[in-house]
Amino acid sequence: MQILLANPRGFCAGVYMAVDVVDQLLQLLPGEPLYVFHEIVHNRHVVGRFVDRGVSFVERVEDVPEGSIIVFSAHGVSPAVRHAARERGLRAVDASCPLVLKVHAEAIRYARKGFQILLIGHRNHQEVIGTSGEAPDSIQVVESPADIPGLRIHDPDKLVYLTQTTLSLDDAEVCIAALRRAFPSIQSPPASDICYATTNRQQTVRALAPRCDLVIVVGSANSSNSVRLTEIARSAGTPARLVDDSGGMDPSWFDGVARVLLTAGASAPEDLVLGILQRLIDDHGGAIEQHDVYREDIEFGLPASLKGLMRERGVDPDSRRIRRLDSDDSIAAWAAERSVQFSTVDLTVGGTR
Repeated sequence: MQILLANPRGFCAGVYMAVDVVDQLLQLLPGEPLYVFHEIVHNRHVVGRFVDRGVSFVERVEDVPEGSIIVFSAHGVSPAVRHAARERGLRAVDASCPLVLKVHAEAIRYARKGFQILLIGHRNHQEVIGTSGEAPDSIQVVESPADIPGLRIHDPDKLVYLTQTTLSLDDAEVCIAALRRAFPSIQSPPASDICYATTNRQQTVRALAPRCDLVIVVGSANSSNSVRLTEIARSAGTPARLVDDSGGMDPSWFDGVARVLLTAGASAPEDLVLGILQRLIDDHGGAIEQHDVYREDIEFGLPASLKGLMRERGVDPDSRRIRRLDSDDSIAAWAAERSVQFSTVDLTVGGTR
């Protein structure tokens, strides 16, 4: 079997930052209770590993003992959650993705200017809940064009759309086009709200899926961007499966499959990808080709709230950096240790992000 390995795949800069925030706190506060509001990222393994290390995940601020430390997840939270944390005297460390906070800032800015905001996204997703909370009287959520007739629009000339960062580009464009038809004067944000990592992973699957007989996406079912990757592969005409890990694969999927594409959502750790690679090699043999489509070099620093806590504990935050693993180096070393044939195909069409 030929295994095409998508690059980029897996952790984005925002996820690296959020996961590392919790890692740093566990090192900084050994033995102290640590609470995270909502799942730090939408991945069952990431959350489970932190639970094993003593982290408590909560859905209500009221469940956190007064005076404790609480981490806000990568998806962002509403002002109401921040207020509730202050009321309980909690020490908040904000691990919200900066690209999510960008959308929050846009919502605040447009609401202050008197605009109605149409937020394209999934109504019950934590990111959309958090963004909507910034200007609840000004924001209406649009999940699909079917929602447009029910919108309450006061002035079509003071209307703007924003989007959830992890949407499918295709789905977003369908909604945007429908909104433009319904409201020709609607304004757009200064730059796309869909994050670079979501875009890159989707475009990579879109480019590579037609060359394959099957696409395997590593990610959890509640990961919006991981689900979108499977949908994009299927829309390209290639069967796709979403799995948490190698144990989720069914041998019957690979009957008659000569070439498989393996990728991972932005919240899936690389070790899960390696576990699936190992099983594919054990069961089917073959060679691995990593296809480099985009280069990403964005890195987010530690949040100011964490730096302040470090200084209070006598730790110089300048000595700490977000830890990132170079997937190019790690996969090549992994293959060499196992005498697995590995090569890289450079299809790079974009870089710097």
